[in-house]
Amino acid sequence: MKQHEDFFQMVYEVVRLIPKGRVTNYGAIAKYLGAARSSRMVGWAMNAAHSQKKKVPAHRVVNRNGELTGKHHFETPFQMQELLEKEGIVIIKDKIKNFNNHFWDPMKELEL
Repeated sequence: MKQHEDFFQMVYEVVRLIPKGRVTNYGAIAKYLGAARSSRMVGWAMNAAHSQKKKVPAHRVVNRNGELTGKHHFETPFQMQELLEKEGIVIIKDKIKNFNNHFWDPMKELEL
């Protein structure tokens, strides 16, 4: 169990570095953390992010196609979209418009 907790904490630290108005995906975080095949575990971490004392901007993590697949884990099914729209991101049918323009890749943005 400790190993999962450590991984989750590393995920949260990366997510906290995503700038406002930018998004990343589960796989990019997993790859950055040296666990490229663990994107699903990054998703589990995001599902539990609300339990953290220090805020985790989980709304900035979407699937590889820019879809808001995690929206059901927020207080309302619309909260994820509302938070992204407040940051200037346009959402159409649960998908980020011009996803590539908003994509933040931790492999490029952060030094290992």
